[in-house]
Amino acid sequence: MKISIVVPVYNEEDNIELLYQKIKDVMLKNSYEHEIIFIDDGSSDKTFLKMESLAKNDKYLKIIKFRRNFGQTPAMAAGFDYAEGDVIVSMDGDLQNDPKDIPNLIAKLNEGFDVVSGWRKDRQDETKRVIFSRVANWLISKITKVKLHDYGCSLKAYRSDVAKNLHMYGELHRFIPVLANIYGANIAEIPVKHHPRQFGKSKYNLTRTFRVIVDLILIYFMQKFITRPIHFFGIAGFALFVIGFFIDAYLACEKIFLGIDIGNRPMLLMGVLFIISGINLGGIGIISEFLTRIYHESQNKKIYNIKTMININDKT
Repeated sequence: MKISIVVPVYNEEDNIELLYQKIKDVMLKNSYEHEIIFIDDGSSDKTFLKMESLAKNDKYLKIIKFRRNFGQTPAMAAGFDYAEGDVIVSMDGDLQNDPKDIPNLIAKLNEGFDVVSGWRKDRQDETKRVIFSRVANWLISKITKVKLHDYGCSLKAYRSDVAKNLHMYGELHRFIPVLANIYGANIAEIPVKHHPRQFGKSKYNLTRTFRVIVDLILIYFMQKFITRPIHFFGIAGFALFVIGFFIDAYLACEKIFLGIDIGNRPMLLMGVLFIISGINLGGIGIISEFLTRIYHESQNKKIYNIKTMININDKT
């Protein structure tokens, strides 16, 4: 079994050499066939030069350098795309994740799971960051029904076929367990060590918390309606149309049978607005269905994922 270690890095010149050595020590100690993939996400310091120097003496170290800073999600996606291992392990490049936890992740994966996520049970970050993270993790678990303590931990192990089919973009790396759940993966979580940052500067800021909320709306839609958008837009549109129709029908009856003037009634405009909104949502649903069909058919995408097959062609 070959292990691919995928590490996105951005301006980590003080950490990269020590991180490499720690990963290497774990790989050699456990006699893992391995490769290490560093993805330089457009660093402006000496990170790439130090990685390049390390790669000259290690044929198992691969380096991918982006032309500019694209973000952690594209960096992880690139690492997954170019990984050749049967198992892919992702981790941060700031030395807060501990490579010594990798064997535990792999052992748990070998129990029959497809994804094993790390849980920074004793997290070594500033208090406000920990609080916001716990609230976000609780909210994500409640909405997606994927019960994990720590979505933000980058230290995870994946079976290769799962990692390569996650289709990540934007900033969806925070929702990898949910994407894996959509794919049909079995997910486990184990506690891992977490160290305080010693060198460099954290890239975290509070605006990420608000972006998580926006991304959560997208993830919820993907989880529930990615292959049947008409069920979301169509039902919502039909409900608005019916409400608007009954409002205006009621006003029409007042006008016809009671002679009440309805020209200046706000309810008339509200009813018309509901009807038009309902028609628009229904149209969006139909267009979304066509786009979904075009996407799957043009790329020969299947709406299912097979884990294993036994004697599928055996006719005897």
